[in-house]
Amino acid sequence: MADLVPLPSSVLRKRCDPACFSFETTESLADHAGDLGQERAVEAIRFGLAMGHSGYHVFVLGDAGSGKHATTFRLLRERAAGEPVPPDLCYLHNFDEPLKPRLLTLPAGRGGALRTRMQTFIRDLGPALGAALDSDAHVERVEALQSALKAREEAALRELGQACGAEGISLLQTPEGFVFAPTREGEAMSPESFEALPEDERKAIEARIGEWSDRLEDLLNDFPGWRKSVRESIDRAEREVLGPALAHLLREVREAHEDLPEVLAFLDAVERDVLDSAVRGTMLDEEDEEAPEPEENTRYHRYQVKLLVDHAASQGAPVVFENNPGYGNLIGRIEHIVQQGNQVSHFNLIRAGALHRANGGYLVLDAERLLSQPFAWEGLKRCLRAGEIRIEPPAEAQGWSGALTLEPEAVPSALKVVLIGDRDVYYLLMEHDPEFADLFKVAADFNDDIPRTPENECEYARLMALLARGAKLLPVHRSGVARLVEQASRLAEDSGRLSLNTRALSDLMREADFHARRKGLAATGRAEVEDALAARERRCNRYPTRVRESILEGTTLISTDGERAGQINGLVVVELAGELFGHPVRITATVRMGEGDVVDIERETELGGAIHSKGVLILSAFLAARYARHQPLSLSASLVFEQSYAPVEGDSASLAELCALLSALTQIPIQQRFAITGSVNQFGEVQVIGGVNEKIEGFFDLCSARGLDGSHGVVIPAASARHLMLREDVVQAAADGRFHIHAVKTVDEAMTVLTGVEAGEPDAKGVIPKGTLNHKVATVLAEMTAARHAYSDAEGSAGARQHRRRHGV
Repeated sequence: MADLVPLPSSVLRKRCDPACFSFETTESLADHAGDLGQERAVEAIRFGLAMGHSGYHVFVLGDAGSGKHATTFRLLRERAAGEPVPPDLCYLHNFDEPLKPRLLTLPAGRGGALRTRMQTFIRDLGPALGAALDSDAHVERVEALQSALKAREEAALRELGQACGAEGISLLQTPEGFVFAPTREGEAMSPESFEALPEDERKAIEARIGEWSDRLEDLLNDFPGWRKSVRESIDRAEREVLGPALAHLLREVREAHEDLPEVLAFLDAVERDVLDSAVRGTMLDEEDEEAPEPEENTRYHRYQVKLLVDHAASQGAPVVFENNPGYGNLIGRIEHIVQQGNQVSHFNLIRAGALHRANGGYLVLDAERLLSQPFAWEGLKRCLRAGEIRIEPPAEAQGWSGALTLEPEAVPSALKVVLIGDRDVYYLLMEHDPEFADLFKVAADFNDDIPRTPENECEYARLMALLARGAKLLPVHRSGVARLVEQASRLAEDSGRLSLNTRALSDLMREADFHARRKGLAATGRAEVEDALAARERRCNRYPTRVRESILEGTTLISTDGERAGQINGLVVVELAGELFGHPVRITATVRMGEGDVVDIERETELGGAIHSKGVLILSAFLAARYARHQPLSLSASLVFEQSYAPVEGDSASLAELCALLSALTQIPIQQRFAITGSVNQFGEVQVIGGVNEKIEGFFDLCSARGLDGSHGVVIPAASARHLMLREDVVQAAADGRFHIHAVKTVDEAMTVLTGVEAGEPDAKGVIPKGTLNHKVATVLAEMTAARHAYSDAEGSAGARQHRRRHGV
């Protein structure tokens, strides 16, 4: 039967002795790598990074604050430092298809050099073209060609005029064009003189004029051909004069990139386009535009080099973290500008995404942020599946805008993606996205805690040294290290383990550092850590203080003395803004004759969660299995959390509910000086629960406010004893005998502690000793069963008499 002796104070808190550390402060310790207790996760990350096959991208999962980001980035930078720098990525104007810019990859650093040289070429191009075309030799050559054409045309017309003049016909030039007129004695005839001529002579003259008109028409039809020939000659002259100028401008660029055939091909295309544009006159027409445009829209923008990704300053492979992984920031985007009311774009408006910057290296993304962005997750998967980065609107958004856009050549992707997120996100993706398992085949699961061994405590001290130096904090004295180790066990909710939540540890170290600096100390000790914890508790104690005040004022009914059947003090824990608070709650039970139903009022009012309802069903099954194996369970019971107006979840109150139910059934009172927590299974065994420290401390604070008299205590599962890391004042009260903590393994032991009545175990014949709790339960249930049978028999007899009277029997 239960040992009523409470737990000794030595097991209520596992202390860390500062003497176990060989150092005085963490200043003398070497930094830890930062991956304490994460050997499995580190091995998984290294495997995923080294695996060259497709689909072996990495998902790093674990609780927030477990050091996932720091460890992942450290491993990535270590590996990336020894890998080659990826090439620069550039886009060039496609002279054949302007809407499909061409991709150019160059060795790291040479993209910027090419861009600079092309900018110099563009700056010098206009003046060089103007100087070449305005040179005296070229101008004289063009003028000579034009003068020769003019002289040829005039000579042909003069020769024609002389020939027709010999036949008495004059060639005249008027504003409307050339006309023929008859002459007499060298003078053109007036219309009246011509009409006065005999008809035959007039007809002859008209016939000759017609012949000469045909010859004039033939001559004028030759003029366009002559002019075309001269235009071609002028074009050749312009090409001949511009060719050397262009060759001079591009010579330096060609020499600097003579080992890159793609660059030389681009320069050839630039040279051809410049000559064609200059000869057509469009180059000079654009040059004469009065209103200057932005750089991206200048007349020479097509000769620029769009440097998409520049690795000139990079060392090793890139490690990129995209904090805002929207679709555009991830895949890249094409911007537009407005010209004359229309949205237009060109290759200089292409913007790189995180995938481009990380290509050839590693891209780190926060999984939850990625999934919250429209189209971003699908865009990333599309890129990883296709093995290329294609900048385009998401397929779901194509067609939303009528703006003309570009189709840049896709960039072959060669990168490793590392997603960092919570376990829930990982398992949701694994279950609901069939493509996820094919793309992210490596899971690096970070541990939440490690065993608390002397070796690990020393390693933990090195981790504190790393955190202190990283945050530029004062060194931590070994007494402060010991206190932080104890707090790490408290965070782990296990005296035998140490929490790996480095975020919470770092925050506490910063707050303790604040108090140490305010005192003018050279190192942070135990007292400063205690000050930081106390200050944090004061900042966050509004809710527990109001709950305790409500109980002390009598608004919330909680008894800490006396005894009452069917009433018990349960314990609940509440989490607000990351802080846990425990406080007692009254649980009551009522019993009456019935058909074996246990009514959970919380569930009936939809305030009870699924796990809480499960706990009630389990205790109902325990009652039926233990006390009604050979007879019907002839009771109906009701359970309720009194003055509870919020949802109730969890099964940690099922032991309290069962004890209240047994007390109500037997009318054996429960001593109200106790509070109890624990879950129970169908065999009446008490199971471990969470938040045991906060629950005990919540009841202790209430009893302290009312005055500890040495009788108060808490009943917890025996399996939760190893989780105890109670406050020093609670431990001291237990050591002084003013507060007690009992650990029980079964509901029988719990009832013995709560009521002072032995539970009673059946002997070899199955007989339970009289005067025990279980004998009382069996007796009451037998009486209820007999009463129920008697009621049923009486009701059946009355029904039979009514039947006989109705039928006259």
